[in-house]
Amino acid sequence: MNKNIDEIHARIQALQEELEGEYRKSLDAFELKRAELADEFKQQQKHYKTGLLRFLARSRPMVILTAPIIYLGWIPFFLLDAFVTVYQTICFPIYRIPHVRRADFVVFGREELPYLNLIEKFNCLYCSYGNGVAAYVREISGRTEQYWCPIKYAKRIQAAHERYPDFFDYGDAEAYRQGLERLRQTYEDEIKRN
Repeated sequence: MNKNIDEIHARIQALQEELEGEYRKSLDAFELKRAELADEFKQQQKHYKTGLLRFLARSRPMVILTAPIIYLGWIPFFLLDAFVTVYQTICFPIYRIPHVRRADFVVFGREELPYLNLIEKFNCLYCSYGNGVAAYVREISGRTEQYWCPIKYAKRIQAAHERYPDFFDYGDAEAYRQGLERLRQTYEDEIKRN
């Protein structure tokens, strides 16, 4: 791959790690402040709560009528979640791919905010689960792709997963044949570190 592209990817990775550190600091500061002002904070937030009847009255009729269609999404999300969990449990040890921690991707907590009514809390649960499962599946798929077919597309793709930059350039047969085992070895190294 182009050396400049490799350098840019390395800088992006370093910035991503720096950003994660800043997020952790910010979250720690927020948790400390929240603990200090817990009761006051809760009372202030409840002030912004919209009652259930008012919430429904302000909603457009088509939004209310289409809600059951959206909520049917629980079924495919649940089935996909169950499938990829079983898949990685059976296959990843055979391929020596590190296990993906579901709890790192499927995260809940927003539904506990005191300014949300019952429907908004349910919506937060739904979105947390759906987006968490999508991210979990993406990580499992990305690790699978790294093992089986770590070749970049000829065309640039939008929002590639974080493993994609390490894949081999499209059409570079020599790099693929020489580097496939090395790329797979990174998994064993990752397992040893954890």
